[in-house]
Amino acid sequence: MATHVITGAGSGIGEAVARQLLERGDELYLFARDAGRAKQLERHFPGARTLVADLDDPDRISWALSHQTLPERADSLLHIAGAVDLGPVGELTPKTWHHTLAVNLVSPAELTRLLLPQLRVARGHVVFVNSGAGLTAHPQWSAYAASKHGLKALADSLRGEEHTNGVRVTSVYPGRTATAMQAKVHQQEGKEYEPEKWIDPASVARTVLCALDLPRDAEIHDLTVRPGYSGR
Repeated sequence: MATHVITGAGSGIGEAVARQLLERGDELYLFARDAGRAKQLERHFPGARTLVADLDDPDRISWALSHQTLPERADSLLHIAGAVDLGPVGELTPKTWHHTLAVNLVSPAELTRLLLPQLRVARGHVVFVNSGAGLTAHPQWSAYAASKHGLKALADSLRGEEHTNGVRVTSVYPGRTATAMQAKVHQQEGKEYEPEKWIDPASVARTVLCALDLPRDAEIHDLTVRPGYSGR
């Protein structure tokens, strides 16, 4: 039985990944921003354990985890939580920049640092669920794209640093996916949200599991996933 540590399991892609891993009998440690959210996750994913830390405050993550029991080994650390706020550079405030970078980049870096000992023990796998915005930046997307470009750099550097320790690192770049975040994006764009046009979160989850389940003689560095024609 493998042990996975997951952020963002409360909805969307993270929820789909956690569900698929739990259904096959793996052990889960799910991050929650507070105790109330942790109880919700425990009810939603029977048997899963929770860790409480606010990804919007990366300076306090180490302190928060020092008061909790971490797994002795981690077969994977799955960074799936994210935050997005659109707007032109001329209007984005430092508050928006700090929040976006904290959740999407600084906290993943800090969680990786804190869990590297457990990942090294297991010769585990770090998966960063990035975004198409991590490869191309469009107008109105500067803060989010900057955080995701930074996440790609984090993954690429980590991969080179941890290769000799047997830790694998994969970045997954989904296109638009039918999640609550996507509904928020459409609202910010002033567009009608039609979830059937976009990728099902379960399809992205299967992509993540594909990378995790690859035999040890190979490693997927980057996976790009885009909406296909469903015929609906």
